[in-house]
This record gives sequence, structure tokens and C-alpha cells, in this order.
Amino acid sequence: MKNKISEKREHSFFSDVLRYFEKAASYTEHPRGLLDQIKYCNSVYRINFPVRLKRKIDVIVAYRVEHSQHKLPVKGGIRYSTAVTQDEVMALAALMTYKCAVVDVPFGGAKGGVRINPRKYSELELELITRRYTSELIKKNFIGPGVDVPAPDYGTSSREMAWIADTYAAFNPGQIAAAGCVTGKPVSQGGIRGRTAATGKGVFFGIREAVSSKEDMKKLGLTTGLEGKKIVVQGLGNVGYHTAKFFQEAGAKIIAIAEYEGAIHYSRSLDVEKVVKHRKETGSILNYKKAKNIKNTAEALELECDILIPAALENQININNAAKIKAKIVGEAANGPVTPEAEEILLKKGVLIIPDLYLNAGGVTVSYFEWLKNLSHVRFGRMGKRYDELVANT
Repeated sequence: MKNKISEKREHSFFSDVLRYFEKAASYTEHPRGLLDQIKYCNSVYRINFPVRLKRKIDVIVAYRVEHSQHKLPVKGGIRYSTAVTQDEVMALAALMTYKCAVVDVPFGGAKGGVRINPRKYSELELELITRRYTSELIKKNFIGPGVDVPAPDYGTSSREMAWIADTYAAFNPGQIAAAGCVTGKPVSQGGIRGRTAATGKGVFFGIREAVSSKEDMKKLGLTTGLEGKKIVVQGLGNVGYHTAKFFQEAGAKIIAIAEYEGAIHYSRSLDVEKVVKHRKETGSILNYKKAKNIKNTAEALELECDILIPAALENQININNAAKIKAKIVGEAANGPVTPEAEEILLKKGVLIIPDLYLNAGGVTVSYFEWLKNLSHVRFGRMGKRYDELVANT
């Protein structure tokens, strides 16, 4: 399989992150040297490794970036996508540092990426790739309970995390904390209940709090509360699915869902569970009963709605489509879905933007508790109690 993608992009995600950093830094009095130390990535590891698949050898390109080691371990997901580049992984690693700081989780930031389309590989082939990637990280000490702890991201799930944990344990026999080398694992293999839905639930909680503000909603011409709010969700992966599900249960209307193959629109509200079932049966969200097909996914972002939730990839709302956005609230469930240029346009239009650093931090928060559970070897239930105590004190 050939993965053809150019390292040269017209748009640099990492440059966007640096622009946001400089904007925030301008409100502080920190010395320039300290700011320069914070903003750049500490370690960038590019890997080219061969894997024998279908009687031939594929060379896979992968990355692991550690942005800041001011606190250890560093933390960040691993994504599988043909769009993975060094620039993207560096940007995501930097965002993880800032995200952990915002929610007071004691981790530095990191990120990983493997440049493949996971849909084009069998489960066995994905396992081979994942285990080989893990072994390469182990060789350079880019993974470990006290060093660097990955997690699921776009294109990966608890399945891949289980393979990573098993590979790490095989390379480190007798290490009692080996399960803490990765989070997002299945509950039966050291994971924690609620981790899968954590990011989506955090998005839900964040937006729910925003729409409860009478002053802010009055400025937007909206009523308080979620009941009847029209919502467009981009992305039906782990984050998008759980986000849409929680909003629907709260009485909001999911009028459109967008995915890579296209989008569907139904003004009376889509049934999220039925859409997921339809996609599993047909391989696509398109042609869902009663819903109108939208061939161009980007057009779904421009629909008339109260809340737009981009929960897929970065740079989805940019200088080319920002002026066409009709939503009154944009909830950044994905990492960096709004570019700096687009942000300026949206703010001038009076759109309320709820930033990703705050909104999608639910995943890393619950990952912290899973990591603690693995290191402390505590029984089920203790982490839930500790989490409740943390929430009560914040």
C-alpha cells in the first residue's frame, strides 16, 4: 500500500498554535527566554519501519513528539491517518501541554501519529503495525508509565491501546506498573469505565454550562438551556458520536451529521443511534431514511443552526468558509478546528467560540485517573470516588 502525501502544506497547523501562544503570552510578563522554552517541542522522533503485509513489505512512516517534559510523564494520543505529518503531530503535542495545564492534570504534552488509512488494513495487519510502532518507541524510550503515556486518538481505539500495552509488557517482563504505559485500554485490561465516552461527555458539559448563561445567550439571541437547540456535529467517531448522543438525550435536536463520505440533514432531528446502526450496515451515513444527503461534507458546517460542533480534524473552519458559518456557538470538540484567521471572522460576527483546550479535555482528565489506577493497583470504584471529590472541589 502506498501512502502518498506531501509534507508541504499550504497551511501550517503548528504555526497556528504558535500564533495562539504568542497572543496569550502577550498578556503575561514572563521573560522571553522562558516563553521560547515553552513553545517549542523538546523531542521529535520520526520513524520509518518495514512491515511485511500480503507477501510484500510496506514502509510505514510514523511520529512521536514530546512537546514539554516540565512534568512527567508526557501524555498524548496516537492517530492513524494518511494526513499525519510532522507539523500536525508537533501542533497536537503542544496543544496537549496547554490542555493538561488548563485542567490541572500533571502531565507534559505529547502526540503520536502513524501515516496509514486504517480502513484499508485487516485487523491482523493493524496489529502488526501497532506492535512494530510500539517496539520502535520502546527502543528510544518514547513510551513508559513514568516517561510517555499514549492514548487513543483519530483512527485508534481501545483495541490498539491493548496491543500497545501487551507489547510493552512483553518487552518489560516483571514491571508491575507496565499497564500504566498507555491509557484508553479495555476495562478488562486495566482500563477505566467511562474513558471511551469521556471526551464527548466533557464537550457536552462545557457547552451545557455555556448555554446556561443568561447574559451570553441574550447577546446571541438564544434562550438558555439545551432543549430544542439545533445542533450540527461534524465527525461520528468516538468524540462526535458520544457528544451527539449526550445532546440528544438532553433534548437538543441533532439536525445534521457530517463524515468523510458526506453529510446528512434532517430538520426534525436525526436519531444518533439509528444513524450509527445504518452506517454499520451500509458502510456510510448517506441515504439514511428521511434525511437529505449532502455530498460535500464542508457544506454541512454552513447549515443554519444554533450550535456547530466540529469533532473531526483540525482546520475545518478556515478563511474560505468562516464567513458562511451561520451557527451562533462553535464548540471545538476537535483539536484546532478553527484557524486564527477564521476565529477573527467569527468573533466579528458575534459567534461564541468555546475553545478546544477547555472543551475536549475530558479525555485526558479521565486518562489521568486510569493511569493512577494502574500505578496504585486500586480496586474498581476508588477512582470514581476520587474523581467526584475533585469535581466537588473545583
